[in-house]
Amino acid sequence: MKKTTTNTLKIFLSSFTFFSVMMINAQTEKPENRVNNLTKLEISDGVSLHIISPEPIQFVDLSTGNLTGDLPAENIARIKITDTSETDSISIQKKIDKNNLGIITVVCQSFMAQYKVNYLDFKSNSVANIQIQPEDMQPLEYPKMAFSNTELLQFSLDILKKKKVGNPIREVKDFKLTMQINNVYVVNDYIFLDMTFLNSTNLGYDIDAIKFSVEDKKIYKATNNQSITLEPVYQLYHQKQFKKNYRNIYVFKKFTFPNSKVFKIRLLEEQLSGRVLEMKVKYSDILNADTF
Repeated sequence: MKKTTTNTLKIFLSSFTFFSVMMINAQTEKPENRVNNLTKLEISDGVSLHIISPEPIQFVDLSTGNLTGDLPAENIARIKITDTSETDSISIQKKIDKNNLGIITVVCQSFMAQYKVNYLDFKSNSVANIQIQPEDMQPLEYPKMAFSNTELLQFSLDILKKKKVGNPIREVKDFKLTMQINNVYVVNDYIFLDMTFLNSTNLGYDIDAIKFSVEDKKIYKATNNQSITLEPVYQLYHQKQFKKNYRNIYVFKKFTFPNSKVFKIRLLEEQLSGRVLEMKVKYSDILNADTF
């Protein structure tokens, strides 16, 4: 089972690296892109076209009222020909320009893709879904304050390959469980926490939540305690259960806190479990973060 998982991961990493290279090579800035040069899609009545993006879609623009769409998932755009009543459908069909049904513009975090949509009479030949290809991606030059999820994924995978688990910079143990920070990395305004969770029991651990917060070091009164919850902007895996070990990367936008406070990480189990681990991270651990 372990060997199969390792092989699968290797195949995934190789495929992702190849796809990333293709994206870099294909995404060249163009001074202009004429309608006739756009990739052409064909769509029929009663068939929804699903456009699948490698990263979250920010918005979709449909150039004509002939098309209707929505976002059923963060990386999927669903497009179809606008529904009409039976009374109007015949007259509208006569007015449809088969070569000018409209233009679909999909804007994502780091690129934009555009398609020219043609009308197709035969449903059986309609395309039900497409993957946005590197050659259709036009890069967007946003200020480098934010990375796309694709970039954060690549950084996280690089971290997994960079350091083997062995000498954590911080570690806590209880209930035959171990929570450790393998390392902390900083890239621009992002902090990457490389964490591992170990279970020495034969009882699997069902994760209810992993909570991050900045709290007072010393609590004199419960009413005076100030706790600020921090949510990761990205995490590599969303696993909810592990038997023996679990490694993940958590990404945060840059944050700072004074010496009077501490960064806390809590591992909570589902149901009525008392197996809760809590770790306090010093600010010096963040300041000593590596770069790559």
